[in-house]
Amino acid sequence: MARYVYIISGPCGVGKSTITKGLACKLEKAVLIEGDLISAMFVGEEQPPWEEKLSIVWQNLSSLTKNFLRNGYDVVIDYVVEDEMEWFFRELRQTGFDITLHYYVLRADPEVLIERITKRGDTDMIPRSLELLHLLENKEENAPHLYDTTHKDPNVIIEEIANNITGYYP
Repeated sequence: MARYVYIISGPCGVGKSTITKGLACKLEKAVLIEGDLISAMFVGEEQPPWEEKLSIVWQNLSSLTKNFLRNGYDVVIDYVVEDEMEWFFRELRQTGFDITLHYYVLRADPEVLIERITKRGDTDMIPRSLELLHLLENKEENAPHLYDTTHKDPNVIIEEIANNITGYYP
């Protein structure tokens, strides 16, 4: 049986959490994996360097995804993807499962991101969000996967993604 993996990326304030939660609930048999929760598992005074931590988070995203696929679940992943997509795609292909991977890079106009983040009270996240927006929008490989959330209702976005209207990965 074919399984689906949805990876929803984008900067803070773009709607990743809202969209991924709504999407996972809309699918028949699905799980939601939030990369930030895996990242938050690192506790204690001694933390690994950022690159090592990121690598471990992606290894866990891969392991969890494979386990849920093996048990018949579709997977929705909420996490920022910078350079990990090719590696992750290779990891999934090695499983031999019949998988369709959907990759979306959510974006919004900078002033909308600032407004959304300010409403949440996370103003310290604004510089990083704008930096990620610029980075993700300007990656050539992301161009076919960009999805503008600026003036769209989250329910419309969820419906479009669930109905596979846009965003296939090779």
